[in-house]
Amino acid sequence: MPKPDSWARDAVIYQIYPRSFADADGDGVGDLAGITARLDYVAGLGVDAIWLSPFYPSPMADHGYDVADYRGVDPIFGSLDDFDALLAAAHERDLKVIIDIVPNHTSDQHRWFQEAIEAGPGSAARERYHFRDKPTDGGPPNNLHSVFGGPAWTELDDQVYLHMFAPEQPDLNWEHPEVRAEFADVLRFWLDRGVDGIRIDVADALIKPEGLPDVPVEPGEPGGDPAHYRNLDGVHEIYREWRAVLDEYQPERVAVAEAWSPGYESLADYVRPDELHQAFNFRFLATPWDAAAYRSVIDSSLAAMAAVDAPTTWVLSNHDVIRHASRFGRLGATTAGVPGGANREEPQVDPARGLARARAATLMMLALPGSAYLYQGEELGLPEVFDLPDEVRQDPVFFRTNGERVGRDGCRVPMPWSGAEPPYGFTADGGKPWLPQPADWAAFTVEAQQHDPSATLALYRTALGVRRQLQLGSGELTWIDPPADDLLIFRRAGLVVTTNCGSVPARLPQQYGEPVLTSGPVPELELVPPDTTIWWRTTDR
Repeated sequence: MPKPDSWARDAVIYQIYPRSFADADGDGVGDLAGITARLDYVAGLGVDAIWLSPFYPSPMADHGYDVADYRGVDPIFGSLDDFDALLAAAHERDLKVIIDIVPNHTSDQHRWFQEAIEAGPGSAARERYHFRDKPTDGGPPNNLHSVFGGPAWTELDDQVYLHMFAPEQPDLNWEHPEVRAEFADVLRFWLDRGVDGIRIDVADALIKPEGLPDVPVEPGEPGGDPAHYRNLDGVHEIYREWRAVLDEYQPERVAVAEAWSPGYESLADYVRPDELHQAFNFRFLATPWDAAAYRSVIDSSLAAMAAVDAPTTWVLSNHDVIRHASRFGRLGATTAGVPGGANREEPQVDPARGLARARAATLMMLALPGSAYLYQGEELGLPEVFDLPDEVRQDPVFFRTNGERVGRDGCRVPMPWSGAEPPYGFTADGGKPWLPQPADWAAFTVEAQQHDPSATLALYRTALGVRRQLQLGSGELTWIDPPADDLLIFRRAGLVVTTNCGSVPARLPQQYGEPVLTSGPVPELELVPPDTTIWWRTTDR
């Protein structure tokens, strides 16, 4: 488990999607040198660590989550020397560095899969993956569908192979000893270089059910839900082995699981004392804008993690979901966020309401005990870009669903840094960004918000400063009974937090101290406006 004084227990971690953060060489794709050049900005936010999405050599069928070589850097992002320079620069600024490890699958260009192609059916090389003979009826071996759409099986000569994502991402067989030994070595390669932690992609799916059986199919669904192939007990043996590797290193190295768990208790299994340090709390991300729903998910999350003495994590946006400034502005939508990005027909969005709720939700989140994750650009209030032309879309979700789901490109549009028009300082020498930026993003640039006290950037910086000052990541949370159903009120040491999830102003029974930060305008302190959070500074500690 993380030690009581571990940085992992209350850290704020800033996710960087390297393709879209900053481009130093002008080719239109973000790179490691671009990240290094912008680290002063990241450190100035007041975060504790950065998490880098994959930068390894890859054919980019899934933008780096199809890894061809786990021990290198793709030339589009730079070199290992560039990574070492980034790591050193981050550490000089007291920023920890977490990298992505992608163990569920490799690229089809990985040397192991190329060996499997060469060796043919029945070979030892194919045992590292899930190959099966083609059924005599011509169909797939089971009814499983890919997360990205379409069957989870692809033909190769007289056999088919399993891929829970794109065909270019064949799933590894984690029952094979070579697979386990290889990834233990990969971990040591990066830990030896000095990384402070790892984020484990698809951490819940490494072990498959024996015999790869059919799974139940819901009415109207085209195939079996791959969720049935997740969260099997065998994954925990793997993470106990990984924890032993991590514990070989000092100072402390940590691991966080990307696990879409069916329940709070099963999520807590990933962070038992001899396993991982954190697990993403996607139930919080998927919570609708509703006071009762938030109280329930907060209580359940804290209780489940307390049972294993692990920190709770909180997150509102990442590279796989619609940005929360747009999710919360959906008209008529009941759920806040699910993986896979946007559908072709998205609900209409009210941008002003979405941003107001996003700011309020963030202020509420940053007051909760535990560790928080931020996604690049959310500190600027960036919205989802729904209207990308089909011809520029690159997410495999778009292609695998024949455009029915347009996917995740809209949350990956490159960061706007400066200027009044694209590329907004993202790319050097006037290069063309790999995804087009909207023409109306001038107000979202770092430059435009840098000195504006009412900007979302200022809200984040101030909130992170108060969070650190009051040590809000640690300690207990106590609920205060609200006078209205749409209000959330809770107490932390030195702070009371009030959030109005309703559509009308909510009257407070009292002022709880001095208002230190508000997510939006508050004309009367006795009334919390709709879609607003207030932090009240109190004298009690």
